[in-house]
Amino acid sequence: MRFAWSILLFIHAVLCFAQNEGFVRGRVTDADTQEPLFGVHVIYGKGSGTITSPDGSYSFAVRAGTVGISFQFVGYKTVTESLKVKAKDTIVLNVALETDVYQIDQIVVSADRMEKKTSDLTVTMKVIKQEYLSRIHIKDAEEMMNRIPGVEVLDGQASVRGGSGFSYGVGSRVLALVDGLPLMAADGGNIKWNFLPLEQINQVEVIKGASSVLYGSSALNGVINFRTADATNIPQTTFFVESGIFDKPEEKIKAWWHSPRIFSSASFSHLRRAGFTDVGVGLYLFKENSYRKFNDEEYGRVSVKIKHHSAKKEGLVYGANVSAERTYKTDFVLWENAGAGALKQDTSSVSSLYQTFFTADPFVSLVRNTSARHDLRFRILGCENSFPVRKQNDARFLSAYGEYQMGKKIADVLQLISGFSASYSMVDSRFFGDHHGINLAGFAQLEAQPVKKLRVVAGVRLEQNSLDDVNDKIVPVFRSGINFQAGEYTFLRASFGQGYRYPSVAEKHASTTLGSVKIYPNTGIQPEKGWSAETGIKQGFMLGQTSGQVDLCFFYTRNSNMIEFLFGLYPDPVTGISGPGFRAENFEQAMIYGSEIEFTLSRNFNRIRTAMDVGYSYIYPVEFSRYTGESTGQYLKYRRKHSGNMNISISGGKIVTGLHLFARSRILRIDDIFLNEVTGEQILPGFPAYWKSHNKGYLLVDTDIGYLINRRLTVSLVVKNLTNVEYMGRPGDIQPVRNFSLRLSGRF
Repeated sequence: MRFAWSILLFIHAVLCFAQNEGFVRGRVTDADTQEPLFGVHVIYGKGSGTITSPDGSYSFAVRAGTVGISFQFVGYKTVTESLKVKAKDTIVLNVALETDVYQIDQIVVSADRMEKKTSDLTVTMKVIKQEYLSRIHIKDAEEMMNRIPGVEVLDGQASVRGGSGFSYGVGSRVLALVDGLPLMAADGGNIKWNFLPLEQINQVEVIKGASSVLYGSSALNGVINFRTADATNIPQTTFFVESGIFDKPEEKIKAWWHSPRIFSSASFSHLRRAGFTDVGVGLYLFKENSYRKFNDEEYGRVSVKIKHHSAKKEGLVYGANVSAERTYKTDFVLWENAGAGALKQDTSSVSSLYQTFFTADPFVSLVRNTSARHDLRFRILGCENSFPVRKQNDARFLSAYGEYQMGKKIADVLQLISGFSASYSMVDSRFFGDHHGINLAGFAQLEAQPVKKLRVVAGVRLEQNSLDDVNDKIVPVFRSGINFQAGEYTFLRASFGQGYRYPSVAEKHASTTLGSVKIYPNTGIQPEKGWSAETGIKQGFMLGQTSGQVDLCFFYTRNSNMIEFLFGLYPDPVTGISGPGFRAENFEQAMIYGSEIEFTLSRNFNRIRTAMDVGYSYIYPVEFSRYTGESTGQYLKYRRKHSGNMNISISGGKIVTGLHLFARSRILRIDDIFLNEVTGEQILPGFPAYWKSHNKGYLLVDTDIGYLINRRLTVSLVVKNLTNVEYMGRPGDIQPVRNFSLRLSGRF
């Protein structure tokens, strides 16, 4: 009986709501062409929204009363309307959206630790949207970074504008952040690329140049901030399932496999707002039977994001983000030989790895009206590496990072960003030994706007690092910058910034053997330091249906005491007997100058939307004498002078397609030990001759095509390395052959 009454009450409530609701419908078009726009976000009320269909139409039911409606679409100006809806009435609202200058007003937070348009920045920043990652089936963050001009990742080692070479995977001069918090390994000081959650990314912001004032050690060369998506008024679920296959290399003799080499992945993400609480859940699974023998990999990642907006205290937000990953893989270290064994790993260097990685990030934020903001954030990060065969390389670490930041508007023309951070880490390793470290820092940055179109920033940071109770000197660093709006879409900028990096535990204490290569520790290694300066112009334009922007900059960098692994005779820390091998040394003095240009363009042809993104980077990387300060004329190792890309995308109706070109010139110089006929043949058989014939630079061609099954489902095919070019990163590391991937993706 109670159940029956419950059903009747529910039906009554539904009928009452239906009697008190009205309807809104309409069509969204391009203001110039009058063509319908598909996929426009129509947001109304709290927690409600829809998107336009292929013919530009939309409709929704809403409770009677005044309702605000917002129409949002990439490349167009946002339109907001307010309607008074009566019960049982239907209101028709047609909207024509006007085009906006393509990408010039993107909102970023990384450059100055506050929300700001890219046109107002004093430094160069590259922004990568989630849509791009999805379209070309990016599998991890490392692959993504290698598609940016002036950026290269050599076997996990990131370099921006030639600031880094290759250091055997330890010590990074580029700092990786997730939502503004550092995500660096406490032992190797390197980036864990697989752990960066691309399934929940909203956009990736890449700062080019020294950024240590705001972000500290490891930001000597630049910063990569992975910003995860927040829940909106429209609940959103996205997923994909993908499978692909590697083709055989151009030289068939190198194809060691007899069964197909297959890779597959699956992703799921859900974001929703329930009352005052935002909830996000992400899942990613990946498995690859590699084109290289003894280089298979599989991992799974899960993440939960909770953000609560206080109903009692206006502006108070708190929550936590938790992520965990489990990985099994075999890294490729040394090949068998340059011929038939180029894609086979030398069995003496084969070592399987089981890795567990997790983070927990509680946070509290308080915004007081529009003049002050306070953020308190923490990150607990842990990792355990287990090598079933090489137990002497087992390692684990646990680190805790805390940061307080305040943003305050002191006056109409003056803003202050300041804060302090502290971190503690413990390393327990048979590879590095047991160590603990503490890092303390404080920073402040002022931004002044003395006249309407002029912005000036200046900042300072003090930081001290301690390892095993031995304190380094307190490091002061400074930055300054200026941005001037010379025209409606013309922005001039200039900046100067200092940087530094403390050596990692691995660079100081690593002691192991990989195949025929022995690594020696060096406890006397010193911090790196340097500075960079740049000047640039960003010019936006609109010509009828065509809009876009051009960004041109010139830069100059000087770094000293750069850490390099050098080959020589070094004493064994246990026996004291000297032997050949590699050891980290403060050797490299770097002087790099160059220029970059980026050109973006968007145009609509009736129902066909086109976009093009072209970028080119030139660097001249040489050593300089620490005594004279002049160039020695010797190229820095593992750098290239030229890199460029071009992305073209076309969408119309239910078809989306694109062409992607990536070009890099030859590597200017590598370690002499790899080219010596005796030592080179011992470490990488056949490599000296291979390098002479293959180090010529390369051009990669990728293509994609997608079909919109309906407004929620898309099937896409991507071909990477279409021409099957054989190219190499660091010595002995041949990159992926031509491969095909098919993906079914959905958005609800």
